[in-house]
Amino acid sequence: MEYTASELLIINAARLLKDGDTVFVGVGSPNLACNLAMRTHAPSLLMIYEAGVVGSRPSRLPLSIGDPTLVSGAAAVTSMYEIFSLYLQRGNVDVAFLGGAQIDRYGNINATVIGSDYQHPKVRMPGSGGSMEIAGWANRCYVMTPHQKRRFPEKCDFITSAGFLGGRQQRLATGARGGGTQCVVTDLGLLEPDENGELVLTALHTGSTLEQARENTGWPLRSAPDLKHTDPPTERELRILREELDPQGTYR
Repeated sequence: MEYTASELLIINAARLLKDGDTVFVGVGSPNLACNLAMRTHAPSLLMIYEAGVVGSRPSRLPLSIGDPTLVSGAAAVTSMYEIFSLYLQRGNVDVAFLGGAQIDRYGNINATVIGSDYQHPKVRMPGSGGSMEIAGWANRCYVMTPHQKRRFPEKCDFITSAGFLGGRQQRLATGARGGGTQCVVTDLGLLEPDENGELVLTALHTGSTLEQARENTGWPLRSAPDLKHTDPPTERELRILREELDPQGTYR
C-alpha cells in the first residue's frame, strides 16, 4: 500500500499516544495525529489547545489555534493564562507536540534563528510562542519532522525549546519538571533519548536503513542495540486520515 512521507509521520506519531493522555496540541500534522489516535486506539484522549480550549473535538481542521471550530464539543473554554498555569505548569499535560527548524543531539529545538549571529541571522523564524514553557513543563514532548541533515545539526544555532540542553543532568539542574524530548518521529524512523539525553535511533520504518539515517544526521548517530522496525500504515489508518480527517490533503 502506498503512502506519503507526511502520512507516515502522522501515523507513527499517533501511535505514540495512549488512551487517556492529556495532549497539548497545535494545528497541522500534530492535530491530525491526535485526531487519528482518538479514532483508532485512544478514544479517551483529551486535547488542549493553547488558546484556552479543553477537550476540543473540532468539526473540521482548524486553521490556527484561534480558529472558532476548536470550541466544537469542547469540555471548557478558558483563558490562555489558565491553560498554562493551571494545566501545564501543574503537571496536568501528559504530551505536547513541538516543532522547529533544527533538533540537535540532545533534543533541543530551534525555531528562532538560523545562523550564529542572532542580530544578523541567515533566517529569522517565528520564535517561541508557548513552546519554551511547554518544553519545560509537559511530561512528554514529541517532535515530528522530515529526517534531513540540515534539520539535525549536532548543536542548534539557538535553543528556543529545551530538550536536555548539554545532557540530562543539565536539564535536571534547571528545575524544569517536564520530561523533555521523549521521541522524534521522522520519515526514516524514531529517535529517543538515552540515559544521558542523547538522541539515538530506536526504530526504522519499512524501507529505511541505518545508513540513510546516519547520512542525514549532523552527528555520529548511534542506534539502539535492539533496533526495531515500525509496522507500516494500515488500510484503516490511511482511510481515516484521507477520507475523514484531511480529505483535501491540506497537511498530509
